[in-house]
Amino acid sequence: MKQPADKQPANHQAGELGETLVATWLQQQQWRILDRRWRCRWGEIDIIAQYNNNQTNAPIAFVEVKTRRGNNWDAGGRLAVTPSKQNKLQKAASLFLAENPHLSENPCRFDVALVRCCRLTARSHPGSTHPPPDTAIIVGNPIYLENHQLVLEAYIESAFLPLA
Repeated sequence: MKQPADKQPANHQAGELGETLVATWLQQQQWRILDRRWRCRWGEIDIIAQYNNNQTNAPIAFVEVKTRRGNNWDAGGRLAVTPSKQNKLQKAASLFLAENPHLSENPCRFDVALVRCCRLTARSHPGSTHPPPDTAIIVGNPIYLENHQLVLEAYIESAFLPLA
């Protein structure tokens, strides 16, 4: 059972906000979101997106989003995408493609998005659950969501190679 947003652990809420920021940024970059938080026995893929170029074999990106607060141990999430995590993501992506055979011939890549999150007091900036539609998300610039300041620090395309 999903808890209300105000009862969720702070890290979980920050993670969801980071995923929302990245999904919105991808859409602004002409990607179509196919799925979010897609789950299988190997784990979860945060975002699955397809480049929106109106071609049948448009690229698919399996995106791992790492949302971190300041002073973390793993270089803003870079060190958290271990070889074991990469292996699980690749297995999950294979299952997703098996369930969606119309996408199985599309080129695929594994991207990593690094988001910095800072919780604000309710009075300092009220925010909303989604960026305003006319707000351009720019790497390195802050966006305010649900009393948080979020910054897309880096978006790493093809962060690791698929298994052969």
